[in-house]
This record gives sequence, C-alpha cells and structure tokens, in this order.
Amino acid sequence: MKTRNEVREIALRIIYKINIFDDAHVYYDVNDLIKEEYEIENDFVNSLVNGVIEKKDELTALVNKYMSDWSLKRLNKVDQALFLLASYELKYEKTPSIVSINEWIEISKKYSDEKVTKMLNGVLDNIYHSEENDE
Repeated sequence: MKTRNEVREIALRIIYKINIFDDAHVYYDVNDLIKEEYEIENDFVNSLVNGVIEKKDELTALVNKYMSDWSLKRLNKVDQALFLLASYELKYEKTPSIVSINEWIEISKKYSDEKVTKMLNGVLDNIYHSEENDE
C-alpha cells in the first residue's frame, strides 16, 4: 500500500504525461495511463487526475490569478502539473488545507527548483486564504 504522498507523486507523473501528450496532439486513454503508473485501483489517484483534467481551464485561471508577472504556461510541464494538482487538491479534496499545502511543497522540493517551490507556496497560500473564504 502506498502512502498518500507516493500517490500524489503518481498523479504528478500521470498529469505530466497528459500535458506532453496534449501538446503533441497524441491520443491517450486516461485509465490506461493511470494503470501504467498504479496497477491497483485507487480513488485518490483517480480523483486527482480526472479532477485536474475536468477542471484544467478553471485551475489554470485560478493559478494565473495568483502568480505575479507569470503564467502557468511559462513553467515547464512538471511544474505545470504540480500547480494544477496542488490547486485541485486544495480546492476540491477533503484533505485538510495545511496538510495538502505541505505535501505539495515537499513534492515540489523533490521535482522542481527553489524558485518554483516558493512560487507554489505563495500561490497555494493565496488560494487558501482568498478562495476558501469566498465559499
């Protein structure tokens, strides 16, 4: 059994692949991509991956709203996946916000550089304080 953190990293790899395939206009089946990365059915992986796909435009606009002088499309594909997944989990999953933010920051430290990690932290903090209070 994988930890939630390991499952988040699996979702990151899947969304990264989807970003690449979308840009190259390559056909893919989401369920096949999930099974390639994680053979056991996992509701959390499915929820993260399918949620990001379903709400990608909304999440992109949300992230862009809180990036100062940047936009999501300027980041590399791994960083784009990080921002989309982290913002999706923060906004739509039942994970406590602080836990979600901390987990994604730790994953970012592993897969990205310090500048992106700081930017991610700032964006997630803004989403947490601004968006959560709006509901």
